[in-house]
Amino acid sequence: MRAVLDTNVVIDLLHFADPQTLALRRAIADGTLLCFSDQPCLDELQRVAAYPQFMLDAGAQQALIDSYLGFLERCEAAGPEDYRLPRCRDADDQKFLILGARCRADLLITRDRQLLRLAGQRRPPPPCLIIGSAAASALIAAR
Repeated sequence: MRAVLDTNVVIDLLHFADPQTLALRRAIADGTLLCFSDQPCLDELQRVAAYPQFMLDAGAQQALIDSYLGFLERCEAAGPEDYRLPRCRDADDQKFLILGARCRADLLITRDRQLLRLAGQRRPPPPCLIIGSAAASALIAAR
């Protein structure tokens, strides 16, 4: 399965080792789940990793980024993009929908309520299934 992980899910997976992400970690390790990112998403992760509430010094921030880079595939825009996508109320989250369309993701795994609200959107539909970590873990386990 092809997936885009939003920034909060990456933090849950790599910093907090949230139990809801353990199945995702196993699926990534065994190649069942392929994760994609691009520079705008990586820039956001770098910015968020520096937030004081995570208490990550510069070395720990870089280790988190390096860990993520170690299992993701880059999927950068090759030129102008014109996908017919639903609009997220938080413009900062639109990049995850665009990335999902670009890399032909099966899943967009997120904790963001604005993105999760788009899951049932029909006109235009999201480019992939938008679900939380627990639901993604269950879906992957069922396969």
